[in-house]
Amino acid sequence: MHLRTVQRWVGRAGNRRLDRVAWCDQPRGPREPPWRTGSAIEAQVVALRRTLQRQSDLGGFGAEAVAAELRRQAVPNPPCARTIHRILERCGALDGGQRTRRPAPPRGWYLPDLAAARAELDQFDLVEDLKIQDGPLVGSLNGVSLHGGLVGAFPDAQFTAAAVRALLTDHWREEGLPDYAQFDNDTRFQGPHQHRDVVGSVTRLCLSLGVTPVFIPPGEVGFQAAIENFNGLWQAKVWSRFHHPSLPALQEQSRRYVAAHRRRAAARREHAPERTAFPQDWRLNLQTPPQRTIIYLRRTTDQGHVYLLGRSFIVAPTWLHRLVRCEVDLDRDLIRFHALRRCDPSHQPLLNEVPYQLPQRRFQE
Repeated sequence: MHLRTVQRWVGRAGNRRLDRVAWCDQPRGPREPPWRTGSAIEAQVVALRRTLQRQSDLGGFGAEAVAAELRRQAVPNPPCARTIHRILERCGALDGGQRTRRPAPPRGWYLPDLAAARAELDQFDLVEDLKIQDGPLVGSLNGVSLHGGLVGAFPDAQFTAAAVRALLTDHWREEGLPDYAQFDNDTRFQGPHQHRDVVGSVTRLCLSLGVTPVFIPPGEVGFQAAIENFNGLWQAKVWSRFHHPSLPALQEQSRRYVAAHRRRAAARREHAPERTAFPQDWRLNLQTPPQRTIIYLRRTTDQGHVYLLGRSFIVAPTWLHRLVRCEVDLDRDLIRFHALRRCDPSHQPLLNEVPYQLPQRRFQE
């Protein structure tokens, strides 16, 4: 032990008994920092705020009003409005409550097995209306897996439902099947909106392969964050970075970028849920009645209704303007509605079950 330390302890003890001395370390310097506003000024600020709250003709008693009153009273060296606000906050004299910051929900929080990383989900979206100089308008069907970060980009001149089906089939045949495939409400993904009880061809493709299709709520943000982020990267690193004289040149540059992106995310895919092997003898028959489950994420109206499949369904009169997960079980002919809350993502109670049977009719593409 250094002699200087012993001398400091002896000086701290003075003439007191050693068992009555606080031996814990104390910060150096004065008890209060020299730049802190004096207690007399703080008391004056708090008292003046209370006076203004009761007697001010304008009704203002915030930091700006207190600062103006101190200047009117010619108080020497009055604190500024920002300092007055800190004084009022430190003394507990503010009326407004602070916003509660909650942690973000886990990835895929709206599907329990996806949030627990027991399942994988592929998000897909279309980037359109990109003009090649002296060439056609082009677009790209982009995809990314939620946990593994497996990306795909397929530029082409036009995208119909049949083209989307072909690209999804090739992609999944090469990389394996996820448990879920998530889309927005584009008619090429979901099917026509002008008729009731329509299950589009892309949805039928997913169901025939055992992949559960998921459709996000219209106008909601956040559910497609992963694919929107990749769309921005693809446009910045592929489309805007190079001059593409033709569609094949764009496809080749996109292929190189996707391959490099996959190499960088290889370690992430190793820890992601396993993908299912593509069935060897699979053939798509659009006339086969769809089976399994379709999931729609929706927000209820002011009367507790949701709109899907061209119909209105009652969820719960107490669950207004809230998110719900609608599970259309085509095997049991019913729809289950589960409550969703971002602030409590693990609690998803069943709100209602409604009988529903999809009409059996010939599919027309």
